[in-house]
Amino acid sequence: MSTPVSSIRNLGPAMDAACAKAGIPDAETLRVLGADETYRRLLRSGVRPHFIGYYVLVMGLQGRPWNDCKGDEKKALRARFDAIKAEAFDSGRSAFEKALDEIGVIERP
Repeated sequence: MSTPVSSIRNLGPAMDAACAKAGIPDAETLRVLGADETYRRLLRSGVRPHFIGYYVLVMGLQGRPWNDCKGDEKKALRARFDAIKAEAFDSGRSAFEKALDEIGVIERP
């Protein structure tokens, strides 16, 4: 039996829809993938990068309130977010080029 992504703390119906579009059908799959891979897949599916969205996901998977992230922990998460964004989000490519990349036609830099 699967449960909706929105059953995870801090996540709502918009995340259900975004995850479905990214091929993440349920909370169980999201938990197995973890925050970094989930966010990577979200970016590759067209979600615009937003740091708060990333750390809300991380906090939710830890069962913590979204605004519990502070100080050095937040700085470390920002570094992880920046690395994921640099790898998975390329605003310079057209939709056609992104589709070719998804099926493995375009070589990654």
